[in-house]
Amino acid sequence: MNNLINKTATMQALVLWDLGKFEVREVPKPQVGSNEILLRSSAVGVCGSDFHIFSGESNFNKDKYGQPIPLLQQPQILGHEIVGVVVEAGTEVQDLSVGDRVVLDQGLNCLSQKGKSLCEYCLTGDSHQCEIYQEYGITGLAGAFAEYLTVPAVNAIKINSDLESVQAVLTEPLGCIIHTSDVVAKTRTRYQIAAEELERRVQSILIFGAGPAGILFLQYLRNILGYEGLIMVSETNAQKRELVKSFGADVIDPQAVNIVEAVREKTNGRLVEYVIDACGNGLIFKSIPSLMRKQATFLIYGYGHGGVDLSVLNNLQFMETILVCATGASGKFNAQGRSLTYSQALRALEEKQIDVSSLITHRYHSLETVPQAFIHDYKLSDYIKGVVLL
Repeated sequence: MNNLINKTATMQALVLWDLGKFEVREVPKPQVGSNEILLRSSAVGVCGSDFHIFSGESNFNKDKYGQPIPLLQQPQILGHEIVGVVVEAGTEVQDLSVGDRVVLDQGLNCLSQKGKSLCEYCLTGDSHQCEIYQEYGITGLAGAFAEYLTVPAVNAIKINSDLESVQAVLTEPLGCIIHTSDVVAKTRTRYQIAAEELERRVQSILIFGAGPAGILFLQYLRNILGYEGLIMVSETNAQKRELVKSFGADVIDPQAVNIVEAVREKTNGRLVEYVIDACGNGLIFKSIPSLMRKQATFLIYGYGHGGVDLSVLNNLQFMETILVCATGASGKFNAQGRSLTYSQALRALEEKQIDVSSLITHRYHSLETVPQAFIHDYKLSDYIKGVVLL
């Protein structure tokens, strides 16, 4: 009898127990609170942030002093781009039922943690900067590289269409693009997309990187914001360059041409008003001052940025560059306390305003096969986005 009880009280999870070291383990199955739902993981995206945690470039699991907690001390279960099926609902949950498919806002904020009042960040729609913020699969909370996950019901947005789970995974990354673009639009910058004054209008955009983020930025600019001007994408991978061409970009191979000369030619010497770092490669900071107009906007979106020291900022300072940093899929809440940003992203995928089918190049059908993405597959020339299907 005891063996039977133990079997039903545990689940399998892929545990990152040290830098570069995964192991499938039996871990306790989470219990459901009155305002929570128990999800069976059905699709989980493999994100660039996961790669950074795996390699040790990043660690967002901090102690009370803000210092990173080593994986050997606190192993982590990654996976924050989450689609799941409700298998149990708490007694207070009225609007979700067993069998519902949902996407997750994986960030815990004032509303989902039932704070007595909203902090200043949640009040302004910056929920991913919440004063009591925690995040599944990122800040030490167990993520969805596991059989089950328990979350507050308000963090789940129901899928009311036949959108495949493998594509619904991109809700979270697209939500990040939406939030980030909103931050740029609200920032007091010299140049704006669709500005009324021609001299203040963004006429050319340069995106570094044609991974998932770069491709989503490109489509969001074209299909949601309706930007019709020049968008250039700098990318070394030939297959990715061909893909972004199909989405309306002018491509540059920085290994084959001088990127400064190429940008000058494509912009007729005007240079660029808006640069998006969608790759996290620190080396791009060296060339950016030669590519941008004075007081242009530089969006830092990608993580990583190794290989350079802070002296690369000197020339950006000298040009009074507007540096914008944004992360996560922050946004305001609806009457039920659910994220409007995630709902907007899911709707864009359901209505096929954004095409993500071509981004998903690798699928993993068991937890045991996921480490292959981190160790081998991400290096392949045809790798863009991996999705775990459980």
